[in-house]
This record gives sequence, C-alpha cells and structure tokens, in this order.
Amino acid sequence: MSLIRTKHDVPMKQARVPTEVEFKRLVAVVSQGKYGPRNRMALMLSYFAGLRVGEIASLHWNDLVDGEGKVREQLRLSAAVTKGGHARVVFMNARLRRELEQYLCSLAQPPTLSQSVLITQKRRAFSANTLCQLMRGWYDLAGLGGGSSHSGRRWFITRLAHAGISPKAIMMLAGHRHLSTTQRYIDVNDEMMRAAVEAL
Repeated sequence: MSLIRTKHDVPMKQARVPTEVEFKRLVAVVSQGKYGPRNRMALMLSYFAGLRVGEIASLHWNDLVDGEGKVREQLRLSAAVTKGGHARVVFMNARLRRELEQYLCSLAQPPTLSQSVLITQKRRAFSANTLCQLMRGWYDLAGLGGGSSHSGRRWFITRLAHAGISPKAIMMLAGHRHLSTTQRYIDVNDEMMRAAVEAL
C-alpha cells in the first residue's frame, strides 16, 4: 500500500469555530458602525439558526415576522433557497428572536413584509457571494484567521453536539441528508475536551 498522499487524499480545511471568548470579540467587532445592527443580525442568523450564507441572503421579513409584526418561532426555508433543494423548518430560539426584535427597532422605518431582511449600501438585497465576502472581512477584523461564513454553521452544530442533542435531531436542524455530513461539522478543541473530562 502506498504511503504517498495525493492532493485528493488531503481533507479540505474547515472554517474556524470560535471559542466563547472569540465569539464575544467577533460580535463586538461586527456590531460597530453604521451597519452594525444589520451585520450583527446576519451573524446571529448564522450562529443561532445554523443558516447557510445563501439562506441568510434570501430571507424576507415575511419569513421571520407574521402579519402582526410578531417574530415567528420558526421559519420555513423553501426548496428554492436551500442547498440540495430540500425545504426545511428552522426553529428560532429566544435569543435569536430577541435579536430580531432589536434589529427591527433599529431600522429607520418599518420594513414591508416582502422586503429583504439584509440590505446593502445600495439598498439592494445581498447576493450569497457578497454576503460571504463581507462575513470573511469580519473575522479578519476580529483577528480570527480561518473564519468564514461557514464558521457560524459549524459553531451551531458543534454546540448542539456538545449539549448532548440527538445526532438525528442535529442532522435535521442542519438540513443535512446524511449523518456523516453532520459529523464532519463538529469541532473538538482543548476547551471542550477539558470540559468533557471535568464532567466525569
């Protein structure tokens, strides 16, 4: 058997998963400036809902808010906007709902339900690529090399796994079709291993 590894044998480098301290620093950096509320909202949708960047870019207010202006407890992603073309339900926890309420209050005027949640400087909806580039810049500003638009999704899946949530439930929340895909997202670092042995 050959011990020589080809480029096809080398696993792809995965997006960095911030520690708790790094996450707080990232949030502080992202929340600054004129577009701080918008940027913070994008980050929270990534971290606390596990959404892909394309899914975040595609969101309209009627996905997140009902006709009375109340933030929904769950949103439905259509097959048209998900990877693989499979519709799914995304549950929004209390923290994410509070973030959405604060973001709504920060807007100069109430948005229409058909309006995109995230708007560029040119008052247009973000493309997945533009939002991806913007997010990468946040990690650079926070001094978190290796971070990308996929970091929040990996953080979301990792936190669920380390909280003891059923692997099948995590797979469904992530919108994966196979458990092996979900397992590749789970990060293990020294902080987590230390906490694991302290729990014994």
